[in-house]
Amino acid sequence: MASGSEGVAVERKQKIVSALCKSRSLDPAKFLDDVKNDLKSLSLNIVKAALENNVDFNKWVTFAENFPSDPEACLKGLSQLNEYLTEKSVLVGGGSTPSEADIIVFSTVHPYVISLAVSDKNKLPHLMRWMDYIQNKHDLKELFEWILVEKAPFDPPLAKVTAKVEGESSTKKAESSTKTAESNTKASSSKAEAQKKSDGSKKQPETATEKKKLPEKAADEKEKEKEKEKELSVSLLKIQVGLIRKASKHPSADSLLVEEIDVGESKCRQVVSGLAKFCTPEELTNRLVALITNVKPGKLRDVVSEGLVLCASNADHTVVEPLVVPQGAKIGECVTFSGHEGKPEDVLNPKKKQLDKITPNLFTDEKGVATFKGAPFMTSAGPCTSSIPKATIK
Repeated sequence: MASGSEGVAVERKQKIVSALCKSRSLDPAKFLDDVKNDLKSLSLNIVKAALENNVDFNKWVTFAENFPSDPEACLKGLSQLNEYLTEKSVLVGGGSTPSEADIIVFSTVHPYVISLAVSDKNKLPHLMRWMDYIQNKHDLKELFEWILVEKAPFDPPLAKVTAKVEGESSTKKAESSTKTAESNTKASSSKAEAQKKSDGSKKQPETATEKKKLPEKAADEKEKEKEKEKELSVSLLKIQVGLIRKASKHPSADSLLVEEIDVGESKCRQVVSGLAKFCTPEELTNRLVALITNVKPGKLRDVVSEGLVLCASNADHTVVEPLVVPQGAKIGECVTFSGHEGKPEDVLNPKKKQLDKITPNLFTDEKGVATFKGAPFMTSAGPCTSSIPKATIK
């Protein structure tokens, strides 16, 4: 009995192996000798072999491994991916179910796609459609920030046609009744018009003026709203990646440090920061920082400061640290914010208090990612972060 039962189990495994191999375009003969192994091991070996021999899968793994970080080359790679997806729902497989390759490539390009300007995203419709599909198909919210994709509203054509037909029918009925009414009231209309002229009505011009005032008032309100949004936009700030070449104590203030920061200009910028209580000069030396470079230069205790190092702080201001710029970010490159494009001011106007209006919207999220109204501080190497979650940034 035992041998017969064992034979049935082996035969069942052979059929499973043959079916799996056929679905994966593999030769079952390579695996039938191992049918005495447990089914789990057999299945994993087949899936592994299928991936190793899958030309399309290997192609996209290579694509992910070699994906560039340089902005120009990166945009070219995204354009190629967009072109490939013109007539494809997924990268590998003929159906619409995302493969392992889709997850690998999505994870690779996500940091670059989310940091793209809206104008660049609009040039990559197929890529954006695919990114939206993957993030909706798999629950990856804990790993990746959600990418907002604008979708045009869709009205079923049938509804429009029906409305048109009903509208035409109503119009014809109205026209028929109107013609009858017009023939009966033509004489009385002419008399009424003559009477209006003799009365010299003045209400019409006043009504027209009132109607004009309403749109003008609404337009003024919209214009004021736009100006207000512009005043609060992070795009007014020029935030650059800087490397602290040297840091030292302020000659006459124990709470201040003086840093020489390289932002790719002909000479380093001298910046004074209130970090002496939180960092030593040695800890800051050779560290990448996010530096606002379009603030008006000024003196702090007789030492000129030409920038502002952005730092994260906890609620009671007992822990303060400069934002962490990812390794690989280029010195001098500008930090970008998805959905907040614009030209920064040459120099911020202190009288307008632009910085004071913007900084309340700078904070780290629960994972420590630095953001402006939820949009991450992005560099070519990824987002700026902090070890302090839900911190204020100044």
